[in-house]
Amino acid sequence: MKKFALFLVGGIAAIVLLANLGPMIGLAISLLILYYSFKGFVKTESIFKKIVWGTIGLIALCASASNFPAIIGIAAIYFLYVVFKNWNKEDEVVESSDPFTNFEKEWNKLHKNY
Repeated sequence: MKKFALFLVGGIAAIVLLANLGPMIGLAISLLILYYSFKGFVKTESIFKKIVWGTIGLIALCASASNFPAIIGIAAIYFLYVVFKNWNKEDEVVESSDPFTNFEKEWNKLHKNY
């Protein structure tokens, strides 16, 4: 049952990721342009070039804000990572109800600590 739930969550996350792939690429490009415009703004000494770099940065910032659905795609990547990480994880082993085996396990733990 756990594998089915992981498969279902992973499938939904994959569909959401594919649906938001375009905005994610647009966000990456606009953030790259914003980064380079900021670096150009800081390096330049001319007022005209500062205005040009500032305008380019403002346009890139608006483009980044318009690609907000990419955040949902990034969350889908995280969910796919969690599903992939938990896919082969074994379920917790149920302790036996035999008091003698539990006593032996606890006794061995005590001896390892000292």
